[in-house]
Amino acid sequence: MKQREQEFRFAVMGAGKIANKFCDAVKRLPEARVAAVASKSMERAKAFAEKNGIEKAYDSYEKMLEEEKPDCVYVAATSDAHYALSKLCVEHGIAVLCEKAMFLNSAEAKEVFGLAKEKQVFVMEAMWSRFLPAVRKAKEWIESGCIGTPVCGQIRIGFHAEENPENRYFNPALGGGAAFDLTVYCYEIMTFLINRPVTVEEATAVLGETGVDVTDHVLLRFAGKPEEPDMLAFLESTFLSNLEDRLEICGTKGKIVLPRPHFASEAQRYGQTGECEEVFRDTVTENGFVYEAEEAMRCVRAGKAESKTVPHALTIACAKLFDLMLQNAKAAQAECESEAGFTEN
Repeated sequence: MKQREQEFRFAVMGAGKIANKFCDAVKRLPEARVAAVASKSMERAKAFAEKNGIEKAYDSYEKMLEEEKPDCVYVAATSDAHYALSKLCVEHGIAVLCEKAMFLNSAEAKEVFGLAKEKQVFVMEAMWSRFLPAVRKAKEWIESGCIGTPVCGQIRIGFHAEENPENRYFNPALGGGAAFDLTVYCYEIMTFLINRPVTVEEATAVLGETGVDVTDHVLLRFAGKPEEPDMLAFLESTFLSNLEDRLEICGTKGKIVLPRPHFASEAQRYGQTGECEEVFRDTVTENGFVYEAEEAMRCVRAGKAESKTVPHALTIACAKLFDLMLQNAKAAQAECESEAGFTEN
């Protein structure tokens, strides 16, 4: 009975693929378990519960919260539902760990975080990449001055998504778009590695046939320290082509490379003349979701409302980027259509 009282009880909202990975991560934590799952479909909830060894299954999110009163809920539904489900949890006084992108716009982010602050409920976007050992090693190298002053950077993430207007990538009703699936990684990893005041210099996107963004382009400016230059960083993401997923930060004395930065298991450090001087390989991590689950547990137990690694301000800033980028993309598309119409006439 004593062990049961110390146990940290997660619940899951959504019974999709990514929720399976989270359940596997929790199983690796001796003091935690997933106690319940809820889905809009009882059939899916029961199948998911059976597969992952979960005791309770619900077809009502609110009923699960009221009956189970978990320590924290992991929101794994599609992006369109993140705001409503996160808000529901906070209203019930229950901590939230919500999949990225946590919100589709900055208004949603400000409302939920404001409510969380008022009720002193822990809320965090599940940006697992910020916790990965390889990403943290890259940050350590940068902050120790190994590559001198960072002057420019680039991160590219992209793949050729299945061309189906109904899937979560292209369907606006499901919160589709490269911004919410890929650019969120680009922004939140780059700003983790370069911890300086940042402004958005450029932000635009190409809209696909369903109206969601399919290719994104962002240019960030990081303020330089006294007597040092500013740093520019280019972020690129797409659903239309298989890019070489890669992050590179160049400094006055060398550079750092992260292959597949959002899944990073390796970090490379190069000297000023281009030679590779050090390679860090993560041979420990089997499921990177463990780190975000541990962070949620630590923060909830400590009575904190937010995480220092993935703070509310980060998620709000990223949501503001979405606002600007999609606004600019729509304006650019309208201008192109107007010019095309004028030419035809």
